[in-house]
Amino acid sequence: MASATATASPETVAQPARPAPKRRWRWPVGSRLGRLIIALNLVGLAILVGGALLLNELRQGLVSARIDSLTTQGELIGKVIDGAATVGEPDPALEVDHAVQLIQLLFIPHSQRVRLFDAQGHLLADSYVVADRVEWKLLPPAQKRDGEGFNFSMGPDDGQPKGKIADKARAALENEVHGAMEGHKVSGMRITETGERVVSVSIPLQRVQAVLGVLTLEASDVDEIITAERMALIPFILIAVGVTLISSLLLTRLVSQPIRLLARAADRVRLSRARAISLPDLARRDDEIGDLTRSLETMTGALSERMDAIERFAADVAHEIKNPLTSISSALETLDLVKDPKARDRLSAILKQDVRRMDRLVTDISNASRLDAELSRDNPHPLDVARLLSDIASLYETPGRQGAASVTLTDQTGGQPVMVSGREGPLGQVFRNLIDNARSFSPEGGGVRVGIARARGQVVVTVEDEGPGIPPENLETIFQRFYTSRPKGAAFGGNSGLGLSIARQIVEAHGGVIGAENLSGQGGGGGGARFTVTLPEVQG
Repeated sequence: MASATATASPETVAQPARPAPKRRWRWPVGSRLGRLIIALNLVGLAILVGGALLLNELRQGLVSARIDSLTTQGELIGKVIDGAATVGEPDPALEVDHAVQLIQLLFIPHSQRVRLFDAQGHLLADSYVVADRVEWKLLPPAQKRDGEGFNFSMGPDDGQPKGKIADKARAALENEVHGAMEGHKVSGMRITETGERVVSVSIPLQRVQAVLGVLTLEASDVDEIITAERMALIPFILIAVGVTLISSLLLTRLVSQPIRLLARAADRVRLSRARAISLPDLARRDDEIGDLTRSLETMTGALSERMDAIERFAADVAHEIKNPLTSISSALETLDLVKDPKARDRLSAILKQDVRRMDRLVTDISNASRLDAELSRDNPHPLDVARLLSDIASLYETPGRQGAASVTLTDQTGGQPVMVSGREGPLGQVFRNLIDNARSFSPEGGGVRVGIARARGQVVVTVEDEGPGIPPENLETIFQRFYTSRPKGAAFGGNSGLGLSIARQIVEAHGGVIGAENLSGQGGGGGGARFTVTLPEVQG
């Protein structure tokens, strides 16, 4: 039995993945949502960092203040001992018994320890011993050792044997005392025999230049200060975590969920072949998500309109092509039955006319179908409309058929450049179509007047003829595709009815408006017609 397991080819597996293109990071300039995301993420971190910096500064301040306090107390005790427990001139000496009694009489707080050393570094007095104070602490839970009895830990020794900690503590104290014996005040933090951190100050007891002893003061409340600082950090940490959690939920609600809704709506449009996407709740938002939603709705609406226009255009094309095809088919069927040469010549003329009409239709339909693509490929640029109209009008100065209407250009802009943002080819096609249309309606010997002017930041171009005018009910219909209404005597099939429709499409693509009106105010009155093209002016 053949195996059903499929194996991939080595070539497919060995293909290396293409590296993703590098993206440049950019600050979200003008992005409200981007600034909100960054601000919310930084608030929690700023709170935590600010609290840590504040408490670190407070800790250093407390330690410094503790050293200053111990120094002040030590200097005071040193002055008392110097004044009451030293004798001898000129060789001073320290009265040990009197000094011990002074230390016993002085009030020493529970969290402090005072020790007195002689000039050789021997311990003379200890406030813990003088006050008969017993040092005590809570023991940690008993731990079994290999199933044999219990092992008791005696303090924060960080895993080191207690003897090593005591040796280090004694060495630190000796170094501090020896430093003070040289006549300098020594202060700082060190470890005691029990592993506690203390703030210590050693002050030399001097008489003139002779060092009679060293007074050492210790404060064992450093661990309590550090613990209090750590406890004080907890509210800042909780606030930072809360702000981060709230910001995450807010960002999820503001960004993640709306984007998911947009993705699902786009999938519904794709799967159900719908022509519109509607998310009114998101469209009302005043941020990038709202902009995206409105853009998607506008895009799908424009695509829907474009599809409807394509369908209507296809139907109109089919309808217009059927007319000459029907005429050609009828002429061909009749041609075989007609024996009269004159009748056959008339049928041949009809066939040739319909063929020319078909050719004109196909050409204009092809131009109309390519118009959108041409407009999208050619980027608009500043264009002098006055110069363009002057060039087009000069083309009609060439002698043509006898009796053709003349073209006259009237520039009301004072000869200054008139700039619009557009494409020279399509706009030139608009003006040529309007002039040709006006000449076709003007009588023999008549004239076509082309004018250009400025009006409220707009460029206005007018094309007037001397023809019969336009019926009022057709002032808008003439811009529809395949609509034709030619004067008497005009060749049938010489126009496809797409010229004015293409002109409107080009003008609207440039942000302008095109319209028609009768000069006499009443259609058919013989006063002629005026076509007006309005385009937004730009600075050149």
